[in-house]
Amino acid sequence: MYQNQFISIEKNFRPEIEGLRIVAALLVAIYHIWFGRVSGGVDVFFVISGFLITTSIISKVNKNGYLSPSIYFGNLLKRLLPGVLTVLFFVSIFSFFILPRNILMKTSKEIFASLFYFENIQLAFSNTNYLDSEQMKTPVEHFWAMSIQGQFYIVWFLIFTLIVYLCHKIEIKNGFKLTNTILLLLFIISFTFSIYQTHVNQPFAYFNPLARVWQFALGGLLCLNLNKLKISSLLSNVLGWLGLIGLILTGALFDVSKMFPGYISLWPMLCATFILISGNHPSKFGVEKLLASKLLVFLGSISFGIYLWHWVILSFYKYKISDTPSFFSGIIIILFSIILSWLMTQFIEKPIRHSKIFPTKKLLYPFIANILLIVGLLSVYFISSLSTSHDDIPNNKFPGALAYNTSQNSNATAQSITNVKDDKSQAYTDGVMIYQGSQVKPKSYGDTQNYKKTILLVGGSHSSHWLGALQSFASDEHIRIIHLGKANARFSTDNEDALSTAWMKNVNQYIKKNSSTIDMVFTTANVSDVNSKEVPKGFIEEFKFVESLDIPIFAVRDTPRLKVNPIEEYEKNKTWTYDVSQILNDSSWKSDQLQKTAYYDYTKYFAPNHEFKAVRGNIFVYFDSQHITDSYSRSLGPIIKDDVIKELNKTK
Repeated sequence: MYQNQFISIEKNFRPEIEGLRIVAALLVAIYHIWFGRVSGGVDVFFVISGFLITTSIISKVNKNGYLSPSIYFGNLLKRLLPGVLTVLFFVSIFSFFILPRNILMKTSKEIFASLFYFENIQLAFSNTNYLDSEQMKTPVEHFWAMSIQGQFYIVWFLIFTLIVYLCHKIEIKNGFKLTNTILLLLFIISFTFSIYQTHVNQPFAYFNPLARVWQFALGGLLCLNLNKLKISSLLSNVLGWLGLIGLILTGALFDVSKMFPGYISLWPMLCATFILISGNHPSKFGVEKLLASKLLVFLGSISFGIYLWHWVILSFYKYKISDTPSFFSGIIIILFSIILSWLMTQFIEKPIRHSKIFPTKKLLYPFIANILLIVGLLSVYFISSLSTSHDDIPNNKFPGALAYNTSQNSNATAQSITNVKDDKSQAYTDGVMIYQGSQVKPKSYGDTQNYKKTILLVGGSHSSHWLGALQSFASDEHIRIIHLGKANARFSTDNEDALSTAWMKNVNQYIKKNSSTIDMVFTTANVSDVNSKEVPKGFIEEFKFVESLDIPIFAVRDTPRLKVNPIEEYEKNKTWTYDVSQILNDSSWKSDQLQKTAYYDYTKYFAPNHEFKAVRGNIFVYFDSQHITDSYSRSLGPIIKDDVIKELNKTK
């Protein structure tokens, strides 16, 4: 035990922090409900969490001389698990009755991930995948923030255990300098990494705990140094109100979901910092007067539950009632979240939090029930996933694209609706569709032994989903298909992110090196977008590069990119259709600047007369809002076969 304090800090109740928490929680809810954007409120939560847990840890070390893992984690579990388990328990039940079947599997996985605090990792390796970009979200997706917070608590325990050990080992009487140095180093390293990864792969960085440590570290640094800051009342007032106004405007000024957690996220974090600094210097006109009001302090005490419940209610509302809540509906969602949060706090969280034994039966029973429900959800998925394989689809009953302009449709479909989103090309199951990184992973399909011609299928996901069509006849025609694909990339000199740009450089090196063995390149010709008025310049430049190597190109018109998920719409209404006339009315999807590029348009097989249906020829056309199922792609094989053979026969 320390003769002096480990670190001298003041542990006082800061009512304005409760007010700041509810402001952050309401901003998250408001931007989710009415604007479909991210507010920056979660970043504020991380700073506050870093501030509070650092204060708590230091106070315990000051009192006991060490950090007890049983007490530390026991208190955390009492404070966090009751609310988490309650929400997940109800989500598990209501998901069966409200969610579309095709989202149940994804939801069950995320419930499991949320329960064990790795939802952010689950999302980093699945939801940030470009192929899932248009999928409706699960009711527990917001648990990513809770997962990062839980991971942070473990890291903070290990760090402070190390600091206390070092202080004992080298007989440091006051741990302030050592702790400050370590937290500052963590801040700098994580902040630098966050900037880098946000630049090269922002979606992954958004859920990466390593890119978020600096946000918690800032809270820890504030805990250590806040009382050392001496400022005037005037400056305190200005900082506080600027912080509150700046925080409220964050979501309007920045596209948080695409720019965070890089340096731009300093904005809401500094806003929170200004408020904490101002609150430490109270004055008559300070922002703490508002934030410390009885109403905001009360709401702040249940803000954790409000954050947990609002997204759940909003998700169920979107699935069951409307995708765009009205102003009145949004108010009801927020009020309902407040009521549920208060009930959960009063009758579940508080009794468990103040109990002397952990876990209690009140916690244990919901936990067991939740596990059983999770297992049940996963079982439904695994059973349904065995229902049908595209290799077993009889062509006469499930003609797919071959039923073009016919009425050959019935209620029977080749794929189960619960696993249609997994009906992707073999490139995905083989792990050669690149998500992270810029490496090139060539993989051969079709006739890989006695081939007479070689097709390079290259590009993003909109090129890769044609693999099934080519595979359907490649072996019989002695064609080798080499697949090179990266999600969210384009076969273009102009890509939207650094990793895709680097990947394309590697692709070009591969093509140049193997040009003598490539008979034809198969890729997407354009980007189907209502705002696209001409073929992107980057496509033309890339095509010219390929032509300069004396390689012809088979360029297919891009498939229509919808604004909704047809699988979910089909489950609501079997006769659902989508008008794609605005998407396909652009005649400038091909260029006249190219000499060895053959353009082909097969979009009529997706939307005859510009009418897109979720199911054609008893096969689901897309597995999300824009990507062809492998089953439907294979049904396109007989349609594109003659064109492909014709162009191949022109080659050297």
